[in-house]
Order: sequence, then C-alpha cells, then structure tokens
Amino acid sequence: MAEQGTSLTTTDHDTIRRWAEERGGHPAAVRGTGGGEDPGIIRIDFPGFGGEEKLEKIGWEEFFDKFESNNLAFVYQEKTKDGQRSNFNKLISRE
Repeated sequence: MAEQGTSLTTTDHDTIRRWAEERGGHPAAVRGTGGGEDPGIIRIDFPGFGGEEKLEKIGWEEFFDKFESNNLAFVYQEKTKDGQRSNFNKLISRE
C-alpha cells in the first residue's frame, strides 16, 4: 500500500476506470482539440471543477483507444498527504 500523498502510475484500464468512477469522474476530451474520429486531448473530468465549458464527455472505449494510441500512463493519488481522498491525476508518456 502506498503512503498517503504518494503518486502511483498505472496503465491498467480497470484501475484507471475504478479510480475515476469512485470519485465521480468520467472520461472527457478538451473541446476543439480533436477532429473526425480523434477525440483530441483526453482528461478525467470531475463534476463541479469547471470543466463543463472546456471538456466534453466521451466513452471509456474512446478514452482508452486514445490512451493506448498515444502510449500514455496514468499518474494518480489515492489519498492526499493529510489522508483525504485525492483527485490528483495526470496523463504522461510511458517513455
């Protein structure tokens, strides 16, 4: 088990989806960055964090297709340093 406030990294789709959904998050794309079948820049969006105007909801399949085609990894925290549930996450290159 990781220490509170410690960042973890995964490429496991089930872990990413579980983590996001436990926090009310869903897959999203940044509006205006994609085209055609390409969703563009992907993110995990959380209700109430102001992403409504900049992000549009996409499905998990579309999210993970882009995740894999861009060879990304998911960095996240389970808990903050003070023990609260953390929403910290970012997508990084696997390289």
